[in-house]
Amino acid sequence: MARPLAPPRLSAPARRLRPLLLALLVSVTALAGTASGAPSPPPPSSAPRCAAPEAPRSGNHDAATKHDAAFNRDFRHCFTTVRGVQMHYVVGGTGPQTMVLLHGWPESWFEYREVMPRLLPGRTVIAVDLPGMGDSTGSPAGYTKTVLAGYVHDLLVRIGAHRDVRFVAHDFGVGVAYALAARHPRQAAGLFLMDFPLVGKNLSFVRDVRPLSWHFSFNVQDPLAEQLVEGRVGTFLDHFFRHSQISGSPQPGADPPNPIPPRSLAEYTRVFSRPQVLHAGFELYRTWSRDEEENKRLQRVPLTVPVRLLTQDGLTGLMLPPVRDAAPAATGTDVDGAGHWLIEERPDRVVAEIDAFYATH
Repeated sequence: MARPLAPPRLSAPARRLRPLLLALLVSVTALAGTASGAPSPPPPSSAPRCAAPEAPRSGNHDAATKHDAAFNRDFRHCFTTVRGVQMHYVVGGTGPQTMVLLHGWPESWFEYREVMPRLLPGRTVIAVDLPGMGDSTGSPAGYTKTVLAGYVHDLLVRIGAHRDVRFVAHDFGVGVAYALAARHPRQAAGLFLMDFPLVGKNLSFVRDVRPLSWHFSFNVQDPLAEQLVEGRVGTFLDHFFRHSQISGSPQPGADPPNPIPPRSLAEYTRVFSRPQVLHAGFELYRTWSRDEEENKRLQRVPLTVPVRLLTQDGLTGLMLPPVRDAAPAATGTDVDGAGHWLIEERPDRVVAEIDAFYATH
């Protein structure tokens, strides 16, 4: 067999130039890849690693964040199964204060996307998709807010947030946050609540809440609501976001602007096009009378943690007294000129209120 040829011996000057030439070659190759459109590797994330990580069962879960460099630098998608339901959450930050964000309907963790980076200093921020909603997968044992709160509680225990959690909640997330704090008082260090009628001792769903908006009656229709909306999710959500304000209603016949940005509307259309999510969202409404009875029982033991309520323009008078049935020392105010979508409509005010309520220094 012929002996392989030995590589040529380099002169001393060539040997000295060799590292420089190699570095130049690497740089040229990288530039060529960029020019040809080859993707560059994503920057490393500063977010904490997922606890008990799992492969996602929800396809395309990162559709809205895959190419979001700022998000991928600061946050991470995580999945953990709790009693048969794979829970999706987004985590960022390494600060000592743990803050958990709970969304409303018809949204997902994504409703907090634009304000989450501003909440990071001094905090670990965790935005959760409620059981069966967003990119969480599987059917929980029920949709009363006490049942959903149990899944959120167990998830937080699994990922190490056992106590002293600062909760921020909007819409139905308020009902979940209240039930969790009432049943697991050591886990909650406070509740910052946004624009939700907390039914219970002195607020009735049938008497007081259902007459406020058309969707309270439509969404409880089972299974008619799903049958009418399935395949038309984007159209339904666009109409709902435009015509769901309780205060400051436009003149008859007017088509108000959509307070939800197009990027967010596309993301909510994606998640609510999952049949299980569409069903789960309507179930939040169908259990409201049971929530009322369960809250009456929970209100027998008042909350002692700090509670702050922020409402749309003109509704503090309706929403704060029921919250005080649960937490007598609760404070609250409305936001001038704002509707229900406080985070989208008044993000600066929301962040300022959260930072004042949950100071990090």
